Amino acid sequence: MKRITILGPAWPYRGGIATFDEMLARTFAERGAKVNTLTFTVQYPSFLFPGKTQYSESPPPEDLRIERAVNSVNPLNWWKIGRRLQLERPDAVIMKYWTPFMGPCFGSIARIARGNGHTKILVQVDNIVPHEPRITDRAFNRWFVNSVDGFVYMSQQVKDDLDALGVKKPALFSPHPIFSNFGTAVPKDEACRALGLDPHMEYSLFFGLIRDYKGLDLLLDAWKLLKDGGHTRNRRLIVAGEFYADRETYIAQIARLGLHDDIILHDRFIRDDEVRYYFSAADVLIQPYKTATQSGVTQIAYNFELPMIVTDVGGLAEIVTDDVAGYVVDVSPQAIADAFVRFYADGNAARLRGNMAAEKERFTWDAMAGQLEKLYRIVCHPELEV
Repeated sequence: MKRITILGPAWPYRGGIATFDEMLARTFAERGAKVNTLTFTVQYPSFLFPGKTQYSESPPPEDLRIERAVNSVNPLNWWKIGRRLQLERPDAVIMKYWTPFMGPCFGSIARIARGNGHTKILVQVDNIVPHEPRITDRAFNRWFVNSVDGFVYMSQQVKDDLDALGVKKPALFSPHPIFSNFGTAVPKDEACRALGLDPHMEYSLFFGLIRDYKGLDLLLDAWKLLKDGGHTRNRRLIVAGEFYADRETYIAQIARLGLHDDIILHDRFIRDDEVRYYFSAADVLIQPYKTATQSGVTQIAYNFELPMIVTDVGGLAEIVTDDVAGYVVDVSPQAIADAFVRFYADGNAARLRGNMAAEKERFTWDAMAGQLEKLYRIVCHPELEV
């Protein structure tokens, strides 16, 4: 693939998916491809967006060609972008697919673009079945998956969901690469100063946009068990991220459980330049998810070599090797609490952290780009083995 168009979120949009597309564009450019990125003029209508803003506070990346061009809700725009790609004839259009909401837009663009008989539509797919389902999901997904040439997925759960749709297109596995764009770790004292924390405390971290499926309620219940058992002296839980769920429900739970002094709540979107301080201040990342496919937050933890406690849902256990990079536990407050106690017992925290450097070598951007290039060869030459 010499000429590639990436279609999906990128600056000025914020968040992990935009970061992913930007990192992928850089990787292909480093591998010698000519890459441009088409992002949105309208990603979500404001009334459908649960957060405070869709936009980044960071300056535009100077090393990338990003154009705002795609309107997710305007069929005339879909025809325009599809026709443009049909005429430009890139070797591949790589679409990032994470929600059925984008199915009509992306599927329509794909059908028109590949009408030139040259351009292949490759999809790096995060999710097929959304965490918060809607009645239109299956129809939108079918429209989309039938319009493209092949997929790269990041967890077996996503592959199973593709199979359930009856997808017969080539599909290759590549795990979520590490988000290395947040820099390197800093000393704990420096991180605590930046965040206004007491460096003598030990911190656990819940990080990222707060949605109900991410299980913060389970973690709060687990923390109450730990507190009652005397395991939280000189320890605090940092909850860092913007609420996309009902904030007051969680505030009421904290009050009901008597955890006001135990929880450090930074309930806002965490800017890229702040991320390293949270992961440098913490001893462990806790992801008590109720459902999952994969998580970009785990790959931030790998970047900072921070051990994790994750629940055994979706693809999390495929990424976090149990008793090597952290602990994989059942979806229950007691199981989360037991793993926390185990983490701090008998030098386990230091042992797990020491394993992280070797573990993170599994998750490279070159590997992801390589699988997309392999997929391109397969869809161009179907006689090749998948």
